[in-house]
Amino acid sequence: MLRIGNIKISVKEKLTEALLKKALSEKLKTDIKTIKTVSIHKKSIDARKKTDVVYNLNLDFSAENEKKILKRRDVSLVKEPVYIIKKAEADFRPVVVGFGPGGFTAGLCLAEAGLKPVILERGDCIEKRKAKVNKFFTTGTLDTESNVQFGEGGAGAFSDGKLNTGINDPRISYILKIFVRFGAPEEILYSAKPHVGTDRLTEMVKNIRKRIEELGGEIHFNKKVTAVETKKGVLKAVICKDEVFPTKAAVFAIGHSARDTFEALNRTGLAMEQKSFSLGFRIEHSQEFINNAEYGEFAKYLPAADYKLFTHLENGRGVYTFCMCPGGYVVGAASEAGGVVTNGMSNSSRSGKNANSAVLVSVGPNDFGSAHPLAGIDLQRNLERKAYILGGENYFAPVQNVEDFLEGKATSRIRGAVSTYMPGVTASDFRELFPDYLYSSLREGLKAFDKKITGFGREALLTAVESRSSSPVRILRDRESLESLSLKGFYPCGEGAGYAGGIMSAAADGLKCAEKIISLYGRKS
Repeated sequence: MLRIGNIKISVKEKLTEALLKKALSEKLKTDIKTIKTVSIHKKSIDARKKTDVVYNLNLDFSAENEKKILKRRDVSLVKEPVYIIKKAEADFRPVVVGFGPGGFTAGLCLAEAGLKPVILERGDCIEKRKAKVNKFFTTGTLDTESNVQFGEGGAGAFSDGKLNTGINDPRISYILKIFVRFGAPEEILYSAKPHVGTDRLTEMVKNIRKRIEELGGEIHFNKKVTAVETKKGVLKAVICKDEVFPTKAAVFAIGHSARDTFEALNRTGLAMEQKSFSLGFRIEHSQEFINNAEYGEFAKYLPAADYKLFTHLENGRGVYTFCMCPGGYVVGAASEAGGVVTNGMSNSSRSGKNANSAVLVSVGPNDFGSAHPLAGIDLQRNLERKAYILGGENYFAPVQNVEDFLEGKATSRIRGAVSTYMPGVTASDFRELFPDYLYSSLREGLKAFDKKITGFGREALLTAVESRSSSPVRILRDRESLESLSLKGFYPCGEGAGYAGGIMSAAADGLKCAEKIISLYGRKS
């Protein structure tokens, strides 16, 4: 297969096979009849010129005169990598704790290898979990074990389902193919900014669960891990409240919000340390405003637009947008009683009237006020509880008009974008919520963003608090074996353990941990 990049086609055009062949023949300066096959390898939108917004394509193709074509500098011969899971046998069943991206890819890999993993998920299966999440959105009734953070699919199941990643890992293409195999749209294989959406991602995860079970794996819901059994620095069993699961290897993909599990593991002496993370709020604009700002007159030809902004402040802190959800919703993401947490979510159609994104400030150990490895959790909890009180102690979220926030005054009447947060919002003053270093940094960040997208700091609504962007803890592991530095057979995995920053990187980490178990403990069958 041959590959060529930098094929420009107007976004007004429908990307048919005939059009792709025509554009390719013009680029190669060859007869269109010599092109046998053509497909899109990567598609992005180039909107740098608002008067001429185009698709920028990388195309895979075959042709009659390939030896001649390969002499071009912009054409390469490519061979898609093949990911092979080796069959194995073991005298034990590996355990996977958590069924988010790291957990379900680790579980699937171990199951495909023939090791019949036992998977423990503290929350519900996705069907029951969705019902409890919807109940929280409509009534404010929180289930602390099954919510936007906990349950089948992990926190990513109630997000935009973004699959883009900054890591360069050959496993990524394989993971995307897994997702398509179990229900994700095929376009994620070539989109520069692939996403699944909450509605399709939840179905995909359910299908992965069924495949693991078909291969002999077990998935136990409502099984929160409370301790581990060890002997001379070696893992012997994973312990739940009502059951013990003996094992020699366990992948702990517990997610960034499993605070009680972090606390239990810390009490056992498991090696862990503080980790930097970020804090802030959600900002909502009308999606129409973002579309026009990004695509101008071409917006009507394109799906909902996104953005990604960053600025470095004079005080040394970085402020950036994160988990931008086009046509999405701000959702309540609390997992502990008495705290308000926000997140963003979109369905696959991204058809909601609002765009939302987190606006975050980086914080680190110097801000935690303690050297304790879990001190970052205390900082998160403090803000979440203050947000709960400001919101009215009913899981309503405190909000501010962006203009009021920038002027340093309280919001008495909500204007601009209509809030999508459920169960409800309360007009507030964020000076009562954020410490000065966060408040001032967020204000300066928004002012800088307004210069990058004119009007970004007007007619928008801010909803607090966004506190779960990443884990405040890192469970230390060996770089080579991926096992805990203090407990053999314990594999810290994914975002919660501090080794990933999104669905794809967590999924890749799950595969890496599973590979190590297969290599170290498995025997070729």
